[in-house]
Amino acid sequence: MWCKRPKTIKERHIIMIEAILTQRTSWNNVEKAMNNLRTARAISLNSIFKLRQKQIERFIKPAGFYKTKATYLFNLAEFVVKKYRGVKNMMRTTNIEKLRKDLLRIKGIGNETADSILLYALDKPVFVIDEYTKRLVKEKHLMNTIDYNIMQKTFEDNLPRNFRLYQDFHALIVINGKVKKHN
Repeated sequence: MWCKRPKTIKERHIIMIEAILTQRTSWNNVEKAMNNLRTARAISLNSIFKLRQKQIERFIKPAGFYKTKATYLFNLAEFVVKKYRGVKNMMRTTNIEKLRKDLLRIKGIGNETADSILLYALDKPVFVIDEYTKRLVKEKHLMNTIDYNIMQKTFEDNLPRNFRLYQDFHALIVINGKVKKHN
């Protein structure tokens, strides 16, 4: 779904939720937590915003760090619902830098999570630097640093600013990393 185009608003909500749940856990655990949220019909940021902390915790427990992630998820939901009145309005925001700074001010959202939301949920041309990207850069000796901002700037300066290209290229890096991990 991350690279599916075009995405529905519901799919964009799911990507944003998954961006929080995937922090420091396996995708298998994220899927279990997402199944719980689906069963509870809490698969949108609007529905998460209406839940109590304990309810969110119970649903996302399989993703690990569930108390912390429940807070982070609620913070993101509150931000999207109150500040932007929904994902559709966030998508219309053309000032990527301002939107990124707003996301980074939310407790629980760092560079990788903010950029994943921007790229995959909002179709903004922001290159995501994750562990797979760092590993590839290191393995191929492409840069002398694994500093997030320097790596991101290098990718963005050397690729056309196009969210489709960034999504596809990053997805290929992830696939490459997963294949190497299992070999």
